[in-house]
Amino acid sequence: MAEAAPAPPGPGRDARARTALLLLPGIGLGAGLAARLAGQPELAAAIWFAGVIPALAALGLEILRSLRRGEIGLDFVAALSMTAALAVGETLAAAVVAVMYSGGAFLERFAEGRARREMHALLARAPRTAARYRDGGLEEIPLGRVEPGDRLLVRQGEATPVDGVVASAAAFLDASALTGEALPVRLARGAEAMSGATNAGDAFDLVASRRAEESTYAGIVRLVEEAQRARAPMARLADRWALGFLGATLAIAAAAWALSGDPVRAVAVLVVATPCPLILAVPVALVAGLSRAAHFGVLIKGAGALEAMARVRTLILDKTGTLTDGRPRIVAVACEPGFAEAEVLRLAAALDQASRHPVAQALVAAARARGLALPPPEGAIEFPGEGLTGRVEGRAVVVGGEAFVAARVGRPPAGDAPDGAAGAVQVALGVDGRPAGRLVMADPLREDAAAMLGELRRQRIGRILLATGDRAEVARGVTAGLGLDGLHAGLTPDRKVLLVLSERKRGPVMMVGDGVNDAPALAAADVGAAMGARGAAAAAEAADVVLLVDRIDRLGPGIEIARAARRIALESVAVGIGLSLLGMLAAAAGRLSPVEGALLQEAIDVAAILNALRALRIVPRTPPRAGRG
Repeated sequence: MAEAAPAPPGPGRDARARTALLLLPGIGLGAGLAARLAGQPELAAAIWFAGVIPALAALGLEILRSLRRGEIGLDFVAALSMTAALAVGETLAAAVVAVMYSGGAFLERFAEGRARREMHALLARAPRTAARYRDGGLEEIPLGRVEPGDRLLVRQGEATPVDGVVASAAAFLDASALTGEALPVRLARGAEAMSGATNAGDAFDLVASRRAEESTYAGIVRLVEEAQRARAPMARLADRWALGFLGATLAIAAAAWALSGDPVRAVAVLVVATPCPLILAVPVALVAGLSRAAHFGVLIKGAGALEAMARVRTLILDKTGTLTDGRPRIVAVACEPGFAEAEVLRLAAALDQASRHPVAQALVAAARARGLALPPPEGAIEFPGEGLTGRVEGRAVVVGGEAFVAARVGRPPAGDAPDGAAGAVQVALGVDGRPAGRLVMADPLREDAAAMLGELRRQRIGRILLATGDRAEVARGVTAGLGLDGLHAGLTPDRKVLLVLSERKRGPVMMVGDGVNDAPALAAADVGAAMGARGAAAAAEAADVVLLVDRIDRLGPGIEIARAARRIALESVAVGIGLSLLGMLAAAAGRLSPVEGALLQEAIDVAAILNALRALRIVPRTPPRAGRG
C-alpha cells in the first residue's frame, strides 16, 4: 500500500478520483475471485490484470512528477512490485497490492481527518453573525459589520464574536476549544474577552474593541488554515530514505532469485517491501501531534515546525510581553492627606481616558477592573510624553510625570517606587492645585514564568537566555532568581538576530517573542514562537508556533507534545520497517507467497498507523494551569 497520486484540484474532484481509484481495483479483485471460484482461472487472471492497470497508471504519473522534482519517492517500490507480479503471472498478488495501494489513500485520509479534529473544531465554531444594540433594540448583523465601540449581546452557548470588553457585571467563558482549560473563567466588568470563547453562563454585553478580521479568533483561524497546508520534513525525509530502502529491497529480491532460480520469490520480496510505515505513519503521527498541541492552546504551523520544536536545545526569550505581561500594573498607591486610594485612582484614570498612551490606558483598565465608575473628562489637554490637564466632575486635575505635576501644583506628591519594582513608572496626580497622590506602575514577571522555566529544564532545554531591548538594570531586576544562562540587554532587532544565529551553532534554537521588533529573530530561529494570537501581526506571521493565549506556561506542554509525537513517528517507522525486513527475508526463503506477502504487509501497515495514532492521546506531564488567558 502506498500513497495515492494526487487528484485534480478541488475537493469534489479529488474525492471522486480517490473513490474511483479504490473501486476499480476493488471491483476487479472481487470479480476475479468470483471467476476463480466459478472455475474460470484464465478469466480471473484477466480481470485482475485489468483492475491493476488504473492503480499502476496513477503510480506511474506520481513517479514521473517525483522525478521531475528530483525525488525518488517510496511509490517506486509499490509500482515495481505490481509490475513484477504481473510479469510473472502473479495477477492475484498484483491485484491485492493495487487494492492496498488505493485503500491506503483512504486510510491516510481517515487517520489524518481524525487527527485534525481539534483544528477542524476551531474552524467550525467560527461565528457568522452578532447581535448588536441599536436604537433601543437588537439587530442581527453579519460579523463583518461589527465596529469597535459597538455594544453586542452574547447569548448563552454562543461564541464571543469579536475581541471586546465585558460590559455586564460578569461573564463566564469556556475557552477550552482555544486554550485547553477545562473550567470556565469568570471575567469581571471591564475585563478583556477573547473572541471564539463560548459563553458558559448567562447572556452578557460585550463592547467590541476590534473588528472581526482583526480579532483573536480570526487570527487563530488563519493560522490553523496555514498549518493545515504545511507538509512535514519527516515526510520528505521518508522520501530520502526510499533510496536506501529501495537498494536493500532490490538486493534481497535479486539474491532470492539468484539463489533459488525462482523469480516468484523475488516478486514476493517486492510485495512485502511496499513501505507504507514510511509513507503513512510519519505524517499521521505528526499531524496527530499538531492536533494535540492545539488542544492545549499551542498552534504549530505544520509538522515541520513540530519536528523542529522537538529537537530544540536552546531557548531565547524576549522580556516585555513574554516573561512579563507587557501591560503595566499598579503595584503601589501613595496618597496625600484627604485623599483615599480609590479616589486617587478614579480621578487619574478618568482624565487618562482622553489619552491613548499605554500607561494611561493601563490606568483606565485597572480602574475599571476594580469596578470604579469613570466620569468623562472635560477640557482635556495632552502634553505628549509628559501628562494631561483637564477637569473631572468640576475639579481641576493634572496627571503625568513627577516634574509635570510639580510644575503645576507646587511640589510632587509623596511616595516612591516599592522595593523590587525594577523599571517602575510613577504617575503623579494633582487635584485643585495641590498634590493628591502617586501611582506606581510596573510590568511584573508573569506568575507562571519561573515554573515554566523549571519545567523546560526538566525537558532537557540546556540553555535559556534573555534577549531584550530594555536597560540591563531593569532586565536584571525583573528576572532575578530565574537562573537564566545569559542576559542580553539593550538589543536592537538586528542584534537579536545575531544572537540567534550565534546560538544556532550550539544546536537548534527556539526564540519566543511578541512584538514587531522580535519578528526578524523569530524568523531566524529554528523555531520562532509568538506570544498570543493578539500580539503583533508581524510576530505571528514570522513565527512557527503561536501560543493561542498570552500564557507562557503553554510552552512546556507544547515542547513535550512535539517530542512525544516525533518519538511515536520514529517508533512507527522503526517497527514497521523492521517487520517489513523480516517479511522480506521470509519471502526470500520461500516461506511467503506473493499473495501472503501482500496481506502481511497490509497487517504491518495497519499496526504502524494505529501506533502513530497514539499521538492523539499524549498528555503532558505538567499540563497548563487553569486561569484567565
